[in-house]
Amino acid sequence: MARYSIRELERLSGIKAHTIRIWEKRYNIIQPKRTNTNIRYYSETDLKKLLNIAILNRQGWKISEIARLDNHNLSDKVMKFTYNSKDVESQIEKLVIAMVDLDEAKFDQILSNAIMHDGFEQTIIKLIFPFFEKIGLLWQTGSIHPAQEHFISNLFRQKLMVAIDNLMIPDKKNARKFILFLPENEFHELGLLFYNYLIKKAGQSVIYLGSSVPFKDIVETNHIVQADYLFTSITASLTGEKLEQYIRDLSGTFPKQEIFLSGMKAFETDMDLPTNVERISSPTSFNDRLKEL
Repeated sequence: MARYSIRELERLSGIKAHTIRIWEKRYNIIQPKRTNTNIRYYSETDLKKLLNIAILNRQGWKISEIARLDNHNLSDKVMKFTYNSKDVESQIEKLVIAMVDLDEAKFDQILSNAIMHDGFEQTIIKLIFPFFEKIGLLWQTGSIHPAQEHFISNLFRQKLMVAIDNLMIPDKKNARKFILFLPENEFHELGLLFYNYLIKKAGQSVIYLGSSVPFKDIVETNHIVQADYLFTSITASLTGEKLEQYIRDLSGTFPKQEIFLSGMKAFETDMDLPTNVERISSPTSFNDRLKEL
């Protein structure tokens, strides 16, 4: 069972730590435990209850009313509200609960309802990306069990792969060629897969190499296909001088290609990018860029 600090509850639920403490004392909504060294912590059950409370509270329910509900009634009222809800924060909170519970059926229900309302592409941009951003810090600090991370990531990966497979293969004569890859020791592949989807949907051709690709393999692939563009994402594997050197190596090795660079680390360097390297800040901005090609 994972343990959460009050700051992690605040980050996941959006409810201030000060408010959580007041609710504990006044309404006894959750009951923190203590370690042997007297440090307060919260369980997965506490997290799920607080997320459900946050959903109803944001919809105008008073905390005094919510506190009178038992866990079954609380979950029941939240489920009735969120079934057809377009409220992104509520959907994200339900996804967090599905992840904690390892509940594939709940994940499918939330995602299917969102796709029905907004379509696949907008659901990924408006719901799934913010969801992964919200829990990303907890993964890094180990507050969420690796099994939960793998569970939710693989479910989403399956959805992406099905969506990509359903796209038509572009006309090779007219399509521009993209090589998509992650640098060595970079394994955060979900974002790259979605960019793969966007490129294919735009009618362009993708040579997808996946995660942790040695530099020499990128060179060899381009030697075979003569790509028009390279696309990579850097989230964790490279920092500082190593990141800047990698960008310079890409630019110098592939001077005839335009290189798109995404991922958190791409925006942590203040280096002047080579003329053939362009940062991509979001799927929406990249979609606009695709229209220009």
